[in-house]
Amino acid sequence: MIRRIIQIDEEKCNGCGACAAACHESAIGMVDGKAKLLRDDYCDGLGDCLPACPTGAITFVEREAAAYDEAAVLANQKKATKSQSQLQQWPVQIKLVPTNAPYFDGAKLLIAADCTAYAYANFHEDFIKGRIVLVGCPKLDAADYSEKLEEIIRNNNIASVTIVRMEVPCCGGLEMAAKKALQNSGKFIPWQVTTISVDGKLLD
Repeated sequence: MIRRIIQIDEEKCNGCGACAAACHESAIGMVDGKAKLLRDDYCDGLGDCLPACPTGAITFVEREAAAYDEAAVLANQKKATKSQSQLQQWPVQIKLVPTNAPYFDGAKLLIAADCTAYAYANFHEDFIKGRIVLVGCPKLDAADYSEKLEEIIRNNNIASVTIVRMEVPCCGGLEMAAKKALQNSGKFIPWQVTTISVDGKLLD
């Protein structure tokens, strides 16, 4: 079919990538340092990319092109969202994380057992997203995390604490350490515990 679609002049393109970032449909990508229209059926012809281009390399043309496939675009966006890491900081191991860091200011804290991210398929979206992550295993580390967690909670402006553990008994040590840290910190902070079964289901 003949329809309006974008055209990119590679000679004018400076490779800044602004158009690719502006394209909500992911129709544009960077190939060998130049912007390229990757799929005709992802381009809706509305031109959000045009004002983003600093060199005027993008224009509209009327040509033979596949019809805009909104369903395919939405499916691609959903897939991209699910596969995107939500991790905001590093390191994440309780033993390695500093007790004072800028990312703790106003943080929603996630204290999670090591195995939870492997057992629960949508861990990033349901638990990591929007939170600062601390992970550990009291059985493998043979350590009491309560003192370090207490120091983190006491010395920083923590907004909330979410504890995610497996249903296995050894995870009880992580839950107890987090609760002890909250109690000894002298602060009143909203907190909750979520337990995951060994087959990856939420139990509470």
